[in-house]
Parts: sequence; C-alpha cells; structure tokens
Amino acid sequence: MEGFDLIATGVWSILPPILALGLALLTKEVYSSLAIGVFSGLLIYQFCGSGVGVDQFVASFTMLPKVMAAQIADNGSLILFLALLGALVVVIATAGGSRAYAEFVSTRVKNARMAQLLSAILGIIIFVDDYFNCLTVGAVMRPVTDKFRVSHEKLAWIIDSTAAPVCIIAPVSSWAVAIGGYMGDDGFNTFVASIPYNFYALLTIFFVFFVIATQQDYGSMLRAEQAALAGKNIQVDEKGALHKAAKMGIKHMDDEQLEGRPDMPPVVTEASDIDDAAAQTAEAYKGLDVSEKGRMFDLVIPIVVLIIFSIIGMLYVGGFFKGVDFATAVGEKPIDGLCIGVTVALLLSAIMFIPRKLTTLGGFTASMSEGVRSMVGAIMILVLAWSLGGVCRHLIGTGQFVSQFLTNVGAPLVVLPAIVFIVAAIIAFAMGTSWGTVALILPIVLGVFPTDSHLFLVAIGATLGGAVYGDHVSPISDTTILSSTGAQCNHLRHVATQLPYASFVMVVCAIGYVLAGFTASPWPSLVFGVVVIAVGVLLMHRISLKKAA
Repeated sequence: MEGFDLIATGVWSILPPILALGLALLTKEVYSSLAIGVFSGLLIYQFCGSGVGVDQFVASFTMLPKVMAAQIADNGSLILFLALLGALVVVIATAGGSRAYAEFVSTRVKNARMAQLLSAILGIIIFVDDYFNCLTVGAVMRPVTDKFRVSHEKLAWIIDSTAAPVCIIAPVSSWAVAIGGYMGDDGFNTFVASIPYNFYALLTIFFVFFVIATQQDYGSMLRAEQAALAGKNIQVDEKGALHKAAKMGIKHMDDEQLEGRPDMPPVVTEASDIDDAAAQTAEAYKGLDVSEKGRMFDLVIPIVVLIIFSIIGMLYVGGFFKGVDFATAVGEKPIDGLCIGVTVALLLSAIMFIPRKLTTLGGFTASMSEGVRSMVGAIMILVLAWSLGGVCRHLIGTGQFVSQFLTNVGAPLVVLPAIVFIVAAIIAFAMGTSWGTVALILPIVLGVFPTDSHLFLVAIGATLGGAVYGDHVSPISDTTILSSTGAQCNHLRHVATQLPYASFVMVVCAIGYVLAGFTASPWPSLVFGVVVIAVGVLLMHRISLKKAA
C-alpha cells in the first residue's frame, strides 16, 4: 500500500488475524471481527513504529478509513463488477426464464435419474452466483423430482453441491472476482491458475454426477430415497417404512412401473405446482414481479452473452486486437473485461425483456437496484478483508514472521496445504461462511508461501476447498439453508444426509493435498480422488443395503 512502510513487529504481527479469527468463531459475525482485526493491526503498526501513547492511538484510528479508502480505490473495477453482476442476476430472475425451464423439463423427463441429472446440469449452468443458483434450481426442479419420487433430501444435496463448488471454479462469477480481489495484484490470474488445485470443488462435482449416474446412494441418503420411493417423501427416521422399502427391493421407477401399485400412489406434476414453486423465487427478491411470459432462452442467453463478451472484453482491454498474444491479453486487465461483459449482458437483457413486456422500464431498474443491494454485504466483506490483508502483508509483516517461524521449528512445508485445508474447513463450519473464511485465511497463506513456490497454488486451492467444504456442511451456512428451503426439505435432515457425502469427499481431498505437496502437481491427486470416490461409493452402497436388510 502506497504511503506506508513495512516494519518488523515480531510475534505481534500474528495478533490481528488470530484476533479476527477468534472473534468470528465466538460471535459468528464477520464484519465486526474483520474490522477489529484491521484496527488492531494499525495499533500494532503505530505502537511498534512510534511508541505507545495517545497520539499513536489516535493516528491508528484515523488510519482506518484511509486504509479502507485506499483498498476501494485500488479495486474499483472489481466492486463495479460485483454490483453489476448482482443486478444481472435479479433481472434474469424476474424475467420468468426459470418458470419456462420448469415447463420444458417437466414434459421431457422420463425417470428419476434424468430428473436428478437435469437438476445438477441446471446448477452448473447457473454458475454466476450461488444464491441465484440455490433459489432457481430449487424452485424449478422440485415439482419435477417429486413426480419421480426423488427425496427432498437428495434434491437439497444436489442443489447445495452444484452451488458453491461450481461458483468457486467458474472464472466468470461473483466468487472468482471476489477471491481474486483478496489476493491483490494479478489475483484473478492466480485464482484461475489455482482451479486445478481446488480438489474439493472438482471432486464434489464428479461425486454428484457419479452418484446420479449409478444411483448408488448410501447411509442416511439411501434411507431417505427408500422412504420417498415408498410413497413417503418424509423424514427418514420412520424405520418401519424404510425397512419395508428395503425388503421390497424398491428402486427408482418410471410412471409405467408405478401404475397399479396401491402402496405407491403416483405424484403428478401440475402446472399449479410449477407456478407455486416459481412464486417462491419471487419472494426471495422482496416481492419483485416474476413474469409469466418468460421463455427458457431468457435464462440461457444472458448468461451465454455474459461469458462470450467477458472473454472478448478481456481480449480488447488486454490489447489482443493490437497484436498482443492471447494469454497475455486475457491476463492483463481481466476485471475490466468482466465489467464489459456484464454491461453488455445487462443491455441485451433490457432489449430482450422490456419490448416483450416481461418487465417495464421501472421494473427493470428496480430489479437492478435490488441486485446491487444484494451485493452490499459481499462488498463490505471484501473491503474489510482487503484492509486486513494489506495491513498484514504491507505494514506489520505477518507472512514473513510465520514463514520464518515455521522454518526455524523445522515444520515440513509440503504438508502445510493439507493443514490449511482442514483449518479452513473447521473455521467455515463454525462461522457458516466460505467468503469470510477465505478473507481470514488468505492473508496468512499469501505471506507464508512465496508466489514462486511450487506450494503456492496448492495452498490457495486448499484454502478455497476447505472453506467451501466447511460452508457446505455447516447448518448455519446461508447456502445450506437456501438449499433446504428450495427443496422443501427439513433443514437438519438436509445437513444430516449431506454430511456423509461431503465428508467422504473431504477426507479424499485431505489425502490429495498431502500428495500434491510432494508431487507439486494436481493431476495425481485428482486421479487418486476419482478412483477412490468411485470405488468407495460402490462399496458403501452395498454395505448400506446389507444394513437396511
């Protein structure tokens, strides 16, 4: 940060991040914890550099807004992108594209496997924001999965597993820009380079599609599925129904197989079911009107345009059309390119929606305003996280102290990414937020691992993966709550049935990070993870069937 000098503060340098972590775990509140961490860092900077006194305390207090203002000025394009992306998300939601998608798939889905597969695919398509993902997939697919006796627990797991894990590896998303912002200069390119090391996100997506394709559920999820197939999409603690379903050897059936079974009355998806589900999405956006005339392309086209013009924007501002090579151009000013992409997508949305009366000009601007408002919390976390990271890196030397300490005690650096993964998971589980966890952990990681170290990207991926896992299984996580709400699943049942699935992937990833520390490559760990997950799912399914019988 310009205007400030880096000084050696010794062991005091680790106090601000530790204090922020401790307060966050104790209070479950990120904003105040980060703010106190920043202020404590400024106090240490003043006291160690100029002595202890009232003048130094006042100087620390006056430095706080200066540090935050400097971070806002340095990251203006990133903040603008987040605001515009929030606007685009709500505009798309109110255009009625989700309702049209529901009508499309409800007439074409033939069995439970296809219903689950389309739920997962829709979760991947809507990768620009995890909140939008949870709300839309739940509202659209629940009537369809109900028709084919997919349990609400299973749908909630699919929603949750294709929200954050997809968003955190999509370069054109609110997550990518936010995390890139945490890492300072060239942060977006660092984020993209770390994607192969985000084992939890990648292996979770593989896990979802493998389970759906093979229908090899296990544990409490298997019992929930058996209860749903027995005609009771209810909580799985009714052991009688579960045992009956297990003894009957019930598997997923299509409509023809369900006919004539008096104990399994068919569940028909009516148009009113789809309308009611879509109405819940509208409620999430504070009463904004969701059009009944939207078409499926109203959901797809703006997202496709966002991707295409974001890439074109990156190439344009990077000088590709003036002779700069592709890789250099894309990495030159990526955030400016993303701003161009989201602006074009918003303009196209207005051209598509207003003349067709999917919304009025006033409704369009109201949706944009609500979308910008929805990003205020994320922007606040970003600014505070940037400030804490800046103080730790550029003022009090937290990273240098931690790195030197680990070297002196002889800690093997190759196992540190696995430790970072576990620590990030614990913090995210306790706090219920992956963004807040990343904001707290990354400043330390960036200081410990030099950018030219082969462990740098491994540690970045471990931080992001651990934060997503902890958020994934935390009962107080906003995305976990939204997933259970969208699927109309009892919240604690969703947490209980998802935990064995997510934790299995987490254990595989922890081993993978140890392996990556030694190999300095993501590919052996990913191959190892795919094989272990495939074998483990098949084995645990057989064990669960024997226990149920």
